[in-house]
Amino acid sequence: MPELVIVRNPDPESRLPYLIRLPLGDGLFLRAGGTWPREKAIYCFPVEPTEWPEEPEVVERVPVRSCVRRGAAIDLVLDRARENRSQIVFTKARGRDAIFWQTARVRKQARPNVSTPTARAAGITALPIVVDSGERYAYKFPRQQVELVKRRLACGDYGVEAGGRLTAAVERKSLNDLVSSLLNTRLKYQLTELAALPHAAVVIEDRYSQVFKLEHVRPSVVADGIAELQVAFPGVPIVFCETRQLAEEWTYRFLAAAYAATDHPPAAETAAPAQEPSTADVRVWARTHGLEVPDKGRLGPAIWAAYRDAHP
Repeated sequence: MPELVIVRNPDPESRLPYLIRLPLGDGLFLRAGGTWPREKAIYCFPVEPTEWPEEPEVVERVPVRSCVRRGAAIDLVLDRARENRSQIVFTKARGRDAIFWQTARVRKQARPNVSTPTARAAGITALPIVVDSGERYAYKFPRQQVELVKRRLACGDYGVEAGGRLTAAVERKSLNDLVSSLLNTRLKYQLTELAALPHAAVVIEDRYSQVFKLEHVRPSVVADGIAELQVAFPGVPIVFCETRQLAEEWTYRFLAAAYAATDHPPAAETAAPAQEPSTADVRVWARTHGLEVPDKGRLGPAIWAAYRDAHP
């Protein structure tokens, strides 16, 4: 079985401390920087095979299940249980050719070069969002202006209400949850329930491109299933939001827009309770109406009853 071999660079003056040999064609040789093991994308530089040392100090040697060039990237799958998938990307940095090596975990944790806004959506000062009590690892909306209430929802994971009725909901899913619920038809029934609401959507915490990199299911089956559900339920969009943070932001904006578009009945006005009169007030009223009362102390029950009868 072909192997990925990583050795220490014998050149003490080099700022890239590792040499890498990939089993691609006659072999692809790279110099690599960064830390080891890889905690983030590391910079690489192509070198000639002659730079490979005769007696290398091996840092890591791993059998390779797959090493395939796809356009500007090389997909690498190692023969081990964890941290087995990575990608070597040929790109440009500051106008110069560059190569970066990143693991699947690093790519998943990467954040797009955006910062989500903190301004309130749809002009709502404190958006009342209902979070389903069965939702695990629920959104906290820490950067948004919301009031969270946790209770069981008829459908969806997050919703807003009007007049005590659910008017909009968002179902949150990871890519794995999307695939499993699609294959066991649970997603179809969820969409059926969501479609009964005035506003509803499904938000996915990943890129749509990741559908075509699934290993344990045919990507075309998943892509076709998503398309068929969108045609069957056009009023419930399935939105891919790249990261959890962006999915949370999209959920907040969607629910705020739905809340603003819904007529909210005015709160019922409740009459203020009548204020209990003081003993002095009742004493003055009693004397005005010819009732005998003491100058000091408590008033008898009959006096209080007469006053209440006169002031229903």
